[in-house]
Amino acid sequence: MEKLKLDDFIQYTFLSGLEFNPGGSHACFVVHKADLEENSYKSNLWLYDVDKGESRQLTAFDKEKGFIWLDDEHILFPGMRNPKDKEKAERGEEFTVYYKININGGEAREAFRIPLVAENIVNLDGSRFLLTARINSNRPSLEGMSEEEKGKELKKRKEEKDYEVLDEIPFWSNGGGFSNGNRSRLCLYDSATGKYEVLSADNMSVGGVRLNDKKDKAVFIGQPCVKGKWQLEAYLFILDIEAKSLRQLTKDKFSWAGAYFVGDTLLAKGSDMKEYGLNQDDVFYRVDQVTGQRQQIALDFNLSTWNSVGSDCRLGGGDPFRIDGGYLYFITTIGGSSYIYRINSEGRYEKVSSAEGSVDCYDVRDGKILLIGLRGLQLQELYRLEAGKEEKLTGFNDWVLAERTLAPLEPLNVETAPGVTIQGWVMKPADYEEGKKYPAILDIHGGPKTVYGEVFFHEMQYWANAGYFVFFCNPRGSDGRGNEFADIRGKYGTIDYEDIMAFTDAVLAKYSGIDQERVGVTGGSYGGFMTNWIIGHTDRFRAAASQRSISNWVSMGYTSDIGFYFQEDQIAATPWSDIDKVWWHSPLKYADKVTTPTLFIHSEEDYRCWLPEGLQMFTALKYFGVESRLCMFRGENHELSRSGKPKHRIRRLQEITDWFDKYLK
Repeated sequence: MEKLKLDDFIQYTFLSGLEFNPGGSHACFVVHKADLEENSYKSNLWLYDVDKGESRQLTAFDKEKGFIWLDDEHILFPGMRNPKDKEKAERGEEFTVYYKININGGEAREAFRIPLVAENIVNLDGSRFLLTARINSNRPSLEGMSEEEKGKELKKRKEEKDYEVLDEIPFWSNGGGFSNGNRSRLCLYDSATGKYEVLSADNMSVGGVRLNDKKDKAVFIGQPCVKGKWQLEAYLFILDIEAKSLRQLTKDKFSWAGAYFVGDTLLAKGSDMKEYGLNQDDVFYRVDQVTGQRQQIALDFNLSTWNSVGSDCRLGGGDPFRIDGGYLYFITTIGGSSYIYRINSEGRYEKVSSAEGSVDCYDVRDGKILLIGLRGLQLQELYRLEAGKEEKLTGFNDWVLAERTLAPLEPLNVETAPGVTIQGWVMKPADYEEGKKYPAILDIHGGPKTVYGEVFFHEMQYWANAGYFVFFCNPRGSDGRGNEFADIRGKYGTIDYEDIMAFTDAVLAKYSGIDQERVGVTGGSYGGFMTNWIIGHTDRFRAAASQRSISNWVSMGYTSDIGFYFQEDQIAATPWSDIDKVWWHSPLKYADKVTTPTLFIHSEEDYRCWLPEGLQMFTALKYFGVESRLCMFRGENHELSRSGKPKHRIRRLQEITDWFDKYLK
């Protein structure tokens, strides 16, 4: 048995996109593997045969990340396999090529091509498709242009790449770059004629397209852009597919997050954001398909409707909502685990899965459930869920448990204030010996409305194998315990900080093997904010590593892709309503109090917590003579630690580990 190595994640297998065929005889999913030589990830489609209980690889081009079923035997997926198509794309032409493959054998062949940048596609009848496409409202379409006209337009676009003209907010998005003018438009495409029609207006973006059983109606979410400002509110729309007519179903200000036909009933989830703001949990409604009036159901349901269990061992995702047997299935987070639930049109809901850990994606067909999840110290695998019990169906990552030393997670719940108990865990060094003293690392999650749980986290396991105690918790502000627990608007750096410090006290009191003079702290995003806050309010930590952080709420509010609404909501103030409060919650205000040697990790294209947030704090610490270092990653964004290029992920973890080794060992 060997110790877990820093670069072992290169050998991990990541699974996503699980989907049954219409008949439920097979399920397709995506398998991702890191390629260190190419500094990228290879992705291929795999097939699970339900009757045989066997999985096999379906494609081997290493580029297939998404797909839909055409029928029981054929799969459709986008690709760029023709070198001439790659040349066209490099010239700036916009199109999407779809390939079709038979699951029983044979090569994938081109099915059709759409002269649009398709995002999501829904099969209507094997020939016609509803899709959302990224269309820039500031540029003319190339469709219908002569070759000469197209050449002139492409030349103009190439010249314009030297400039960015902005007249909207947000004007960029993390992972997407500058997005001014971009819209997700709803389109109807006929592969028999090669023609498409744009159905939605150019003043909104469309998402969450769902069909009814007859496939003659679709419901979707429309988010408007008004006077150059994207709105937080979203509206429900109904599409009559044969008539190609759109109707706005809801008109009051409301944040709809999803709508679904369950039989003849339209169920939807959303929030008015009035009581708990942006992070208020969605609730379920029945929506009248004529008047748009909503009626809340499941009045006692007070949990989130998504998976917020953190891990650095995922790539890709999956549809978190499924319809089967008169139920809407969804994922919810409770404590440090996520589970499958279901609800019917009357509002009766029940828990479907019970195993702790993380349900990363799943599908349901005729009562049969397959899921991809993280269970205990087991990395992602495919499972069958039947009668409440899970059976593991694959062994992609069994070698990790068999060949590597892993540190178990020891739960530690701590009362941090009267009536407040928070959930946490401690990992001992992999080679722990009673009576010896070891350094320790406190790891703080992002969000803040996410959670840590009892799942595999590569960086933590690596640190435990490198001789560290690792401890982490879910302070107030975290998900999994309802709205009131998660609500820290206007309280950043107060009750959350107190919870984390009280948890640290409890860990040090219980684990005598920790050398209290050699404790470090790290975290990313909100965890980066909290790391910055901590070093300005205590010197109890010997070293810190602040990742993709926030240091100044004034600058974050007006540079981040979410800042102009996130800052006002989470801090409960703006620079114009209460500049003192905005500054009070900014870690930069306390930089003159910092003595802790601090490493900053930031990505050049992180538009969620933009690079200047790390630069400001780093510069301030240097100004005040504090030992500090900043490592910036080009070509990376806010997702560096989870889906960054393999070599960059190695360098990031090496930078942090070297920093802690320098000051804690």
